[in-house]
Amino acid sequence: MKNNFLLAFVCLIFLSLIIGGSSCKNVSKEEQELVFKQSIKRGKMIYADMCKVCHLPSGEGKVKIYPPLAKSDYLMENREASIRAVKYGMKGKITVNGIRYNKRMSKPGLDNDEVADVMNYITNSWGNKNDKMITEKEVEKISKE
Repeated sequence: MKNNFLLAFVCLIFLSLIIGGSSCKNVSKEEQELVFKQSIKRGKMIYADMCKVCHLPSGEGKVKIYPPLAKSDYLMENREASIRAVKYGMKGKITVNGIRYNKRMSKPGLDNDEVADVMNYITNSWGNKNDKMITEKEVEKISKE
């Protein structure tokens, strides 16, 4: 019993580092969901510290100044570009929910795990739903271009 608990604990740790957790076969769906929920919880705290000033507590942004994250077509349809923006900042024109934005977002200075956590939070808040967890490994692979 003790060995099973230890195996499950080790798998949970690896699951947070591996996309999809495929190499950890003994991790249950419930344990995977727990890891995902913990990431979202950490992301909520990061969002409160780093993002809510511009994008507001409800993710609605400010029309034509700061794009909304709530029910955002851009966020949900441009996974890699959205991760890149959170990781490196962004400048240039984007269209979100039919409205053009052309404001610079500074690089927030987050580590890859923090980028993954905040992305999991914003892609699962305010009407957004993302069932595929964004992992630190996925963020790590995103280059500045």
